[in-house]
Amino acid sequence: MPRARRSHATSGRPWRGDGGSVVAEFAVALPAIVIVLALGIGALGATARGVRLQDAVSDAARLAARGESADRVHAVVAAAVDDATATIEHRDDIVCITARAPVAVLTLTATGCALAGGG
Repeated sequence: MPRARRSHATSGRPWRGDGGSVVAEFAVALPAIVIVLALGIGALGATARGVRLQDAVSDAARLAARGESADRVHAVVAAAVDDATATIEHRDDIVCITARAPVAVLTLTATGCALAGGG
């Protein structure tokens, strides 16, 4: 009875042709993983900056509504977020602050309003 011929997969011998394929796949995948991680970290940083900007605008709107000086209002926004600029707008009984801050190639904008004369 003739013996069946065994293939490389069942003989226990390693394939000679795909020894570097894992390295090649890793070399292709690694830059993509690094780019995705960098974008994710950048997005988290931009989100944190946006939250700080919104918080500062809310505080500044309450200060402006209580009658604080414009310099004080601008200082609160600038202290919370570097390079942020703020504008004050009075609308009837409401005071609104709009702040802008650059983030990479984008500009974050936040607006907060408070009832004038509030305590």
